Amino acid sequence: MMITITAFERSPDGGKGLARDMRVRWALEEVGQPYDVRLLSFKAMKEPAHLALNPFGQIPTYEEGDLALFESGAIVLHIAERHAGLLPDDANGRARAIAWMFAALTTIEEPIIDREAARYLEGDKPWFTQRLRIVDERIRKRLRELSARLGDVEWLDGAFSAGDLEMVSVLLRLKGSGLLEENPNLSAYVARGEARPAYKRAFEAQLEAFTTASAV
Repeated sequence: MMITITAFERSPDGGKGLARDMRVRWALEEVGQPYDVRLLSFKAMKEPAHLALNPFGQIPTYEEGDLALFESGAIVLHIAERHAGLLPDDANGRARAIAWMFAALTTIEEPIIDREAARYLEGDKPWFTQRLRIVDERIRKRLRELSARLGDVEWLDGAFSAGDLEMVSVLLRLKGSGLLEENPNLSAYVARGEARPAYKRAFEAQLEAFTTASAV
């Protein structure tokens, strides 16, 4: 059965590859699995047909035969477990790669999303400058810790894995903020992720969908 994922018809990021369907596209490209994409408007995301797939009215979703999944992290993990290329063969290595997936989606991404929400929802409030300073320091602490762990190696735990895919995807949200650039090894790590052929294919596909939808 052909895999079908959902994505924004017009992504709020303006085609920068930050919407979470990008992570699923990248995973499928890494493991060489073809897939279809169903683009949704914001209105369609809140209608019963989509809510039956994702009760929170978000993207992406994943459908394959009688299986329907939501949450990008769960989808990437499912892909990695079903197809070779994103998890090590040995049990301990697989467990560590999955741990890095969770670290990316919780420990690292949580303050980054908090920063984005603060800028969007509280940017005009009198307390915003102080709030942003506090959030940025939380992010800096996590980035320093991650930088120390990565050191001068290429990937987090040996070969590239789903843990790196998620971590690079999360760190990309900081590009242009100046925070990522404070740790040169993390900037180089993200650049290595972006240079992967599978990432480039996924990014180009997402950008093409955004450009086509925007032109209509």
